[in-house]
Amino acid sequence: MQSSPAPFPIGTTGGPWGAAERAQWRASITKRRDAADDVNSVVQRLASRFEVLTYGTLAYGEATFPLFVLKSRAWNDALPIAMVTGGVHGYETSGVAGALRFAERDASAFDGQLNLLIAPCVSPWAYERVQRWNHDAVDPNRSFKADGAAAEARLLMAFVAPFRGRFLAHLDLHETTDSDESEFRPALAARDGKPFVPGVIPDGFYLVDDTANPQPGFQQAIIEAVAKVTHIAEADEKGHLIGEPIQSRGVVHYDVKSVGLCAGLTGARFTTTTEVYPDSPRTTPELCNEAQATAVRAGLEFALRQPR
Repeated sequence: MQSSPAPFPIGTTGGPWGAAERAQWRASITKRRDAADDVNSVVQRLASRFEVLTYGTLAYGEATFPLFVLKSRAWNDALPIAMVTGGVHGYETSGVAGALRFAERDASAFDGQLNLLIAPCVSPWAYERVQRWNHDAVDPNRSFKADGAAAEARLLMAFVAPFRGRFLAHLDLHETTDSDESEFRPALAARDGKPFVPGVIPDGFYLVDDTANPQPGFQQAIIEAVAKVTHIAEADEKGHLIGEPIQSRGVVHYDVKSVGLCAGLTGARFTTTTEVYPDSPRTTPELCNEAQATAVRAGLEFALRQPR
């Protein structure tokens, strides 16, 4: 059930946050899980099958967080590249788990066909605190652009830059949760000194395609595969999902590059942002993890079938 949020307790009505409010917000949240245990241990377990690259380190207070990419060991420069990203928003658990599940279980099926780059947890500080924003109250998934403020985005952009022009596909794995309405969107309104306007969370899996590069066949191949795992979100009474007109079953469009979404990072031919709703009574966290891995596998299979 989606609940109505109480007034956000930090900041003053109509006034954007400054350094004091950001520090107050940061002090109000605590570490709830450990990226080293949940993520890094799996990454290291996969080191026999992937080259484990560290593309940067985040230093927040007294804590440091290495940032890892899994790179195909049998890298072949003659092959196209596919990228999978998870945990751009740290609280979206199935994005991290789904990326790791794909790497561990499914990635070997693409040996000799694709070079893979998998960044399973782009925002480990936020992962540990089950938060959308990074340490500085910045949304990494609005920062994949030249003036982006999140270090998480800047470091991944720098890593990807030498590979641009060679990407066939990029799948960025996300969730939409009840906490979007109860916590994160109210916090955004408070941070920016704007009124909070309630929204509706779609009940089910959906995809965000790129307005500037729509790939309807790619999106629908993913939707058809995921529908065998969990339910697909239906349009609201206005024919919208998340306030955007539905383009086809379970698919909306965003101008991903202008907004600074991670899906615009690689310039790949086939891109998508996945969204599952783990709070639905019609699914489970396990099915959400499986839906994410299934989406990656189905998307890459479709991309490989297309003429190049």
